[in-house]
Amino acid sequence: MTLSIVPPTTRSARLDAMHGATPKVLVIGGGINGAAVYRELALNGVSVMLAEKSDFCAGASSALSRMVHGGLRYLENGEFDLVREALDERNRLLKNAPHLVRPLRTIVPIDSWASGTLNAPLKFLGLSQAPSRRGALPLKLGLSFYDIYTRGKGGLPKHAFWSGRNAKARFPFRPEVRCAATYYDGQVSHPERIVTEMYEDVARAGAHAVALNYLEVTGIGAEVTLRDGLDGREIALRPEIVINATGAWIDRTNARAGVQSDMVQGTKGAHLVLDHPELRDMLGDDMVYYENIDGRICIMFCLHGRVLIGSTDIKVPDPDTVRCEADEQAYILEGLSWVLPGMTVRPEQVLHVFAGVRPLPISGAGTTGQIPRGHFNRWTEGDVPILSMIGGKWTTFRAFGELAADEAMARLGLSRTSGTQERPIGGGVTFPEDPARWCADVAGRSGLSEGRVEVLFHRYGTLAEALAKTFEGEEMLPGLPAYSDAEIEYLIAHEQVETLSDLALRRTVLALAGALDAAALETLADRLAHVKGWTDAERATHLEEFRNLLVSKHGADATRIGLHGKKEVAAQ
Repeated sequence: MTLSIVPPTTRSARLDAMHGATPKVLVIGGGINGAAVYRELALNGVSVMLAEKSDFCAGASSALSRMVHGGLRYLENGEFDLVREALDERNRLLKNAPHLVRPLRTIVPIDSWASGTLNAPLKFLGLSQAPSRRGALPLKLGLSFYDIYTRGKGGLPKHAFWSGRNAKARFPFRPEVRCAATYYDGQVSHPERIVTEMYEDVARAGAHAVALNYLEVTGIGAEVTLRDGLDGREIALRPEIVINATGAWIDRTNARAGVQSDMVQGTKGAHLVLDHPELRDMLGDDMVYYENIDGRICIMFCLHGRVLIGSTDIKVPDPDTVRCEADEQAYILEGLSWVLPGMTVRPEQVLHVFAGVRPLPISGAGTTGQIPRGHFNRWTEGDVPILSMIGGKWTTFRAFGELAADEAMARLGLSRTSGTQERPIGGGVTFPEDPARWCADVAGRSGLSEGRVEVLFHRYGTLAEALAKTFEGEEMLPGLPAYSDAEIEYLIAHEQVETLSDLALRRTVLALAGALDAAALETLADRLAHVKGWTDAERATHLEEFRNLLVSKHGADATRIGLHGKKEVAAQ
């Protein structure tokens, strides 16, 4: 099977298809959970439409730690079913999206043998709320659960323990480290791409479904009203069911139906991306999973040639105002110095910062770490029944989407006709056993160099074959040596790119990888203006807005990106 390119559909055509429509289901929210339930419904023949008020995957779904994991630390909260489900879904993603998800060896430095042995069962019983350091014994018990449950399921190596001597031979850990545990989880290189590819898979299947970004729901009743955030056009449709998949915004969305709900609370996770060759070379292909001074879990590993490090876990009242603050940056870097004494990070080495809000259920837990990470649905009755998708973690998106879809179909009196457990996502279709040979073969038939095909393969999986044929004669772009005019214009035309933010933050990893400078931004603005037909004034406005966003929310150096005279940084 050869993966095909989805023909482009204009925004106007999508709006026309939605206006006056009577779909069985309207999904509100285009992040990972919304995309998952949309995919499940569409692939089972249910007429479904989706509206996202911003860009797809612009909220918490793009602010994760880039891990696909079972949730080792959730065991001490007694969330065994969640860990089992997450391990199953981790293994499915490794199999179904191998172009974007890969195994990641994880190293856990340990200061003691038995610390936390008593505290873990006390947390499980609700008798302790304080963070505690985790010794070798409780980690051994948790990792044994990992091994036993995944035996014969995922093919990942079992956990092991290193002596203190061997651990410090691999990393310059603090002197108190007595040993280290090693085990495997997964890493997702480009989570936003997973979301995009799920939408594309629905389109390839010819399902009766439409998804549109920058479309805000303004009222929910027997008729749902929506406003186009780009030109102000208003449309209305009449779904039989609404699925609220807006994450940290669930209660605000329900208020559009006149429902005063109190279902979610947000905790902020902030991360830093470092240009730190010493730390990058030290980490190699491994992740270090360690405790900060206060016992909070932090992680660091290499991603797109940089080092990703995080995160925080702070309750926040307003998801619209979240960014990585100065004290959070200091906390994260303090933890780095704690676990690797003498490792310093200069301010200019922080290339990019990001933060998102975990949409956790309302809980009486005393600490953010004890708030359950599981997921469930809740119905609200009214002019139109609303199913709210509450909680969840990125790794379990498919299972959560499946659960929500099954509840919606049961309400509609419909039956499931297909499942997604074994269904590849996007470029994971017919993934080759020998990628190097596959790339060489495609290069020989496409006119592109083998190196260029390899780049496309790592970005798009087996879709690279169709793209390579389309990109013949492409010209590489100034300031963006790894991208061509054809590739950028493909993304704009086929993947609902409307702004520079969509293109640089989500359809590509340019911002995350710290690859944006003044020249790169000018080039991207030129390509987007060309495709969208912007005037010079519109181009300048879009460029200025995006530069300001990079500085205020992502810690970009104003001078480097061409925003002269602006000194504000995200930490201020």
